[in-house]
Amino acid sequence: MYFVLRYDAVVDDYVNRRAPFRAEHLRLLREAHQRGEVLMAGAVGENPDGAIIIFRAETAAPAERFVAQDPYVTNGLILSWRIQPWNVVIGGHE
Repeated sequence: MYFVLRYDAVVDDYVNRRAPFRAEHLRLLREAHQRGEVLMAGAVGENPDGAIIIFRAETAAPAERFVAQDPYVTNGLILSWRIQPWNVVIGGHE
């Protein structure tokens, strides 16, 4: 099963304000990717105003754990986020 973690709203000047936390954020993403939980991740827009992270897991728990640890969230840079199941119709073969 797949889950989409969407960071829907971010603080003003997000790109500059995320700099002190970026290394830790990317480390957490890389570790989740190495465990096979994160398939893809990235910022949205030319001047990023959000992000999408695709998880593959039996439940939303890995995405929930990521959000709880992500320094972008814990330091208040992400104003709104959501986790949704993603019903893949084409691609995504296991």
